[in-house]
Amino acid sequence: MSVGAVRRLSATLTHGPWTVDVGRQFIRWGKTDIVTPTDHFAPRDFVNVVNSEFLAVSGVRTAWQARADTVDVVWVPRMTPSRMPILGQRWTVLPASSTALTLRPVTPTFPSRDQLGVRWSRNSGGYEWSASLFDGVNSMPDVVALPGLSPVEVLTVRQYPRLRAYGADLAAPNRWFTLKAEASVSTSPDARTDSYVLYGVQAERQAGEWMLLAGYAGEHVTTRRVAQAFAPDRGLSRAVVARASYTVDTNRSASVETAVRQNGHGVYVKGEYSQAHGPHWRATLSGVVIGGRDDDFLGQFRSNSNVSVALRYSY
Repeated sequence: MSVGAVRRLSATLTHGPWTVDVGRQFIRWGKTDIVTPTDHFAPRDFVNVVNSEFLAVSGVRTAWQARADTVDVVWVPRMTPSRMPILGQRWTVLPASSTALTLRPVTPTFPSRDQLGVRWSRNSGGYEWSASLFDGVNSMPDVVALPGLSPVEVLTVRQYPRLRAYGADLAAPNRWFTLKAEASVSTSPDARTDSYVLYGVQAERQAGEWMLLAGYAGEHVTTRRVAQAFAPDRGLSRAVVARASYTVDTNRSASVETAVRQNGHGVYVKGEYSQAHGPHWRATLSGVVIGGRDDDFLGQFRSNSNVSVALRYSY
């Protein structure tokens, strides 16, 4: 069976200070890396949790720019869900208590409501800051367990809750490094999901061919209502995060990235080396080492350390 997909297809219209993008596109907000609290229009493919790729969304993005200020308005008629690991397969480790049960995923019903976001940003004197508002649906689900047809059967239901989030971010350079800070207050009119604050503080420095980044991602739950949610952004919070990348030359680069939970219960280290061959080919060697405990978001994937090789042809 052959499968095809359109990764990106959009049209851009410009007139004076106005820019309008219509179609399937990538929409990124925020300043921090690894954990980006205000990136609500950026669903991901989390089948491989620590090697996730962004998914495009279909909608309209209108930007108005005047001198140092930019206003960004996004309308998406239908939510694009993030892809999550399949229960009991490669990227999900089930607890020992569930071995006697049969877990049966229920085909989810995806919300049909639209999503709206507004972001104001200002770039002045080398400093960048912004404030944003998002009203829509969380692309990552809460997981609800319901009794099945037999005593040993459990139905797992994915529910995509309403999400209303208020965010802000800042990038402030100085002589030693650039300070980045970002936070989002997430609430919901749906009484079945959590309300929480997600934030990150990072220092970034460019030193010759090196790009160095280190910081902390945190979370504060204001109201807890669900026992289980698939939320990698929250799962990577309460952790020290770091990344280092080195550009060897125009054809070669290397990087290493890590996140370590503050209680030491989960950790991952990811390395990558990439080299171009001629104008079209690029080979990439990458590897991930994951460790931790059963009750930690990262720790539950500890059996999935891996090495991969990718060969890409561009034309």
